[in-house]
Amino acid sequence: MMHSRLSLHMSGDYDYDVAIIGCGVGGHGAALHARSNGLKTAVFTGKDVGGTCVNRGCVPSKALLAAAGRVREMKDDHHLKSLGISVSGVEFDRQGVANHAAQLASKVKANLEMSLKGAGCDVIDSLGSITGNLHEVYTESTGKTITAKDIILAPGSVPFVPRGVQVDEKTVFTSDGGLRLEFVPQYVAIIGSGYIGLEFSDVYTALGSEVTFIEAMDTLMPTFDPEIRRLADRLLIKPRAIDSRVGVFATEVIPGEPGKRPVSIKMIDAKTKEHVETLEVDACLVATGRSPNTASLGLDKAGVTTDRGFVPVDASMRVLKETGGDIVPHLYCIGDANGKLMLAHAASAQGISAVENIAGRPHAVNHNAVPAACFTHPEIAFVGLSEEQVKARASSEGFTMGKAIGHFRANSKALAEVQGDGIAKVLFNKDTEEILGVHIIGLHAADLIQECANAVAAKTSVRELAMMVHTHPTLSEVLDAAFKDAVGMAAH
Repeated sequence: MMHSRLSLHMSGDYDYDVAIIGCGVGGHGAALHARSNGLKTAVFTGKDVGGTCVNRGCVPSKALLAAAGRVREMKDDHHLKSLGISVSGVEFDRQGVANHAAQLASKVKANLEMSLKGAGCDVIDSLGSITGNLHEVYTESTGKTITAKDIILAPGSVPFVPRGVQVDEKTVFTSDGGLRLEFVPQYVAIIGSGYIGLEFSDVYTALGSEVTFIEAMDTLMPTFDPEIRRLADRLLIKPRAIDSRVGVFATEVIPGEPGKRPVSIKMIDAKTKEHVETLEVDACLVATGRSPNTASLGLDKAGVTTDRGFVPVDASMRVLKETGGDIVPHLYCIGDANGKLMLAHAASAQGISAVENIAGRPHAVNHNAVPAACFTHPEIAFVGLSEEQVKARASSEGFTMGKAIGHFRANSKALAEVQGDGIAKVLFNKDTEEILGVHIIGLHAADLIQECANAVAAKTSVRELAMMVHTHPTLSEVLDAAFKDAVGMAAH
């Protein structure tokens, strides 16, 4: 259904219709949608327009990955020879690579600022917090308060640093410090092997570093679909200067000094808690997840009890007094701070959803249809459930799981690029032909997954997808082959 733009209708009882605390991707998306609905909107930026994604996350990391990926490709003599190309003496300028990432972040941040002002938002360059009074926001920089009919909390998250890990953001750093690429360590340890750790390993190994993963679980990449994990191990770990310690905790990490003193990492067995090894490296990246940035929001004044800092919300993004508790009127929370799905595009979707609900049009985000991607070389992407999760659901609900795979090695475009490694796996309910999960590892997986996410969101059946025409020759035909295989059709 199309909705016409609402006329500006600021209530005389409040300074604003909507006040948004936080200006990352989620807060920015909410602000623009609020303005498109004619709502008078104030955004508290906390002097951090763009938030983690733009300044210390998604955006600069993609710049580093792009540069490092070029270096890796140009140094791959075997791959280039297959294309009839030879290159010698490939070099890179570390500072130039770092500048590329910093300049991209600055440019995107400036664009966000201009879009807010262009939309007519009041941009308040200060931290904001809620008070004990409904509809009220405290402005830290001035000590004054403003009022709004509805308030959206969008404070984002910060890197989680385990106890015993001393971070100096020089030799022991989180992703915040790592993205500055102040030096390329000869030997770097990465604590955690999720998306952040895996992407940094891609950058470091391309630029010449040796990497050791330190993972508390019994396997690397524990959150990945098992089949994708096995392929990722073959494509992203084993061929590279990477080793690992699994089933261990890094209980003590002491910073070093480049060229003078190594970083010291004490490890214990995750089960027995016995000391197993002390590792000395040039640098250590702490990639152990993120924590909600909610401590200074004043939630206690509104009677809200958080869960490890995460703000409890319902499907409409309305804040609850406690998990499963009563609604706090006119207060919403989106993005990493509510812990539903810690992805920038999920935060943006939740911001739009919150505004829809404020405007009187009930809406809930289908988080099962939100895709995720890891921008390694090759990329990994997925939407929906893993194979283990689908099997469990099939067992409990009494349906038969279907599984179909398309191979990059059978795709003309992938073979033209001499990059035929990878698969696209489609998991579905055989009885209803509903898609339950798609997992891809291979060239441009992050772009390919969107078709699948749209299908999950629109409840398009795998049979309907199998009958849709895919451009030839493109990588999308890897998915076409999987869709057709799912319903017994032959792909050519």
